[in-house]
Amino acid sequence: MTIYKAPLDDQRFALFDVLGAEAVLTKLQGGEDHTRDLLDAVLEEAGRLSEAVLAPTNASGDEEGCRFDKATQTVTTPKGFKEAFKAFADGGWTGLTQAEHFGGQALPNTIGTATTEIFQSGNLSWSLYPLLSEGACHAMELHGTEQQQNTYLKPIVEGRWTGTMCLTEPQAGSDLGLLKTRAEPGAEGSYKITGTKIFISAGEHDLTENIIHLVLARLPDAPAGSRGISMFIVPKFKVNADGSLGARNAVAAGAIEHKMGLRGSATCVMNFDAAEGYLIGQPHKGLAAMFTMMNAARLGVGVQGLALAERALQNSNNYARERLQSRSLSGPKFPDKPADNLLVQPDVRRMLLTQRAIAEGSRALLLYTSLQTDVEARGADEATRKQASDLVAFLIPIAKGVVTELAQESTKEALQVYGGHGYIAENGVEQFVRDARIITLYEGTTGIQAADLLGRKILQLQGAGFKIFLKEIQAFCQQHAQDASLRELIAPLATYAKQWADLTLSLAQRVQGNAEELGAAATDYLYYSGYVTLAYMWARSVAALANSSQQEAFKQSKRDTAKFYFSRILPRCLTHQAAIEAGIDTLPAIA
Repeated sequence: MTIYKAPLDDQRFALFDVLGAEAVLTKLQGGEDHTRDLLDAVLEEAGRLSEAVLAPTNASGDEEGCRFDKATQTVTTPKGFKEAFKAFADGGWTGLTQAEHFGGQALPNTIGTATTEIFQSGNLSWSLYPLLSEGACHAMELHGTEQQQNTYLKPIVEGRWTGTMCLTEPQAGSDLGLLKTRAEPGAEGSYKITGTKIFISAGEHDLTENIIHLVLARLPDAPAGSRGISMFIVPKFKVNADGSLGARNAVAAGAIEHKMGLRGSATCVMNFDAAEGYLIGQPHKGLAAMFTMMNAARLGVGVQGLALAERALQNSNNYARERLQSRSLSGPKFPDKPADNLLVQPDVRRMLLTQRAIAEGSRALLLYTSLQTDVEARGADEATRKQASDLVAFLIPIAKGVVTELAQESTKEALQVYGGHGYIAENGVEQFVRDARIITLYEGTTGIQAADLLGRKILQLQGAGFKIFLKEIQAFCQQHAQDASLRELIAPLATYAKQWADLTLSLAQRVQGNAEELGAAATDYLYYSGYVTLAYMWARSVAALANSSQQEAFKQSKRDTAKFYFSRILPRCLTHQAAIEAGIDTLPAIA
């Protein structure tokens, strides 16, 4: 059985001391009431719910998994999931960041990210059921008609229904231009949706009375490729004019996947057999509409990485303190006991510090990115909103791609701390390793994030967000150049930031000469960018200690972890730089 305690102290430190979230949020349009007291109270309540209700269902949900009944085409979720969802909905969490006129609380995305981390650490499989609803609500808010919003969005915000996003198909994978699902005109402005979708999280379950699917499909006159995709609302149960549920629609789960991890989350094959659906947004513009929520979805997956890294860290740290095994190389440290604990071993401390550097650095990065989404949405003027938008676009592939990859490293190190006791299911840590495997894949693999960062955000958009972010790092370094407490961090941060800029320029020039250089360098460029970005977050964290009210032990832990990150993790950039400079010639064709 694994433990979990919501990391409220570190969340508060990152939010209020490092990022100054209260000052930023209260100055945004409609943010006057978003004070620290309010946000603190929300965090406290989220922690209580996750610790008491969600965390106890994590291991049991993984062991039990979801059950699919072929005869009825229904899914039964693990014991306790339905009760947990009711507690979640009753607490108003389903509408935490949704607009008030849809029944939500209109709290900032930043606090939504912080609470989502807490819920996902409690039970990541369970958290996917409400998480997919957020994306569906966002799409309907931006592209739905008033009638569609009242009919389908409000019940999701209330927690009575959930939503999904039905994108890919067996033959398509990440190439959505290959989609074949059809949409034929039906009666009274409706459409008949026919096709099969795969990998649909929460496509079928027993938590709510209805499920609203957002489905990508092609109209009869659709042009070929990704330019010919439209988006449709397809409810599991049709909805009557008065909002009550009508007849069952012709959409059903054909199967659920048997997976390596996230076994408590129903990943469904969904079959649409002339199901009644309604066009949302403009014809042939469905892919663009779906991608309006892609940044939020990818940021959410990054938070999943943080959530797993945090829970793995808590358990491996606890195990290392309690496990008595062997003696220190320099002599017994607990001579009155049969053996020393694992913490006396330098390599165990290396693994724990690696986990801490990943979790706490990732937390700062994800909250920083989320704060920019709030500025993007509700900044005081267009220039401010545009700058935040460029920053978000640039940081999303890093926040998704690098954080999820490092989460795998973190869970792996947790397993190493446990040794053979981690490999067996009894202690629970192997579940974190399995669950972490998927987060580098869905919402775009690491390679796709890398191509997005280098190909689109750097080359196509001419590095708009990169320039803003790099300028911010340079200004930070100049501001603290004479700060003795930061000397060990500022000099290397400035050096790596300059090398990042030089590497980006030289790489852009090489890609112009040979487009294949982009694919050869993209993943290493993503990692390089991620390590420098996390270095900046760690330097900001140490700088924030001067005015923090945290306990001295907390502060010393931050200083120690920052020093570890800069001396042992940041130099990984050199390996990635060497790989980038090796170029396409080192990737010959394979027969």
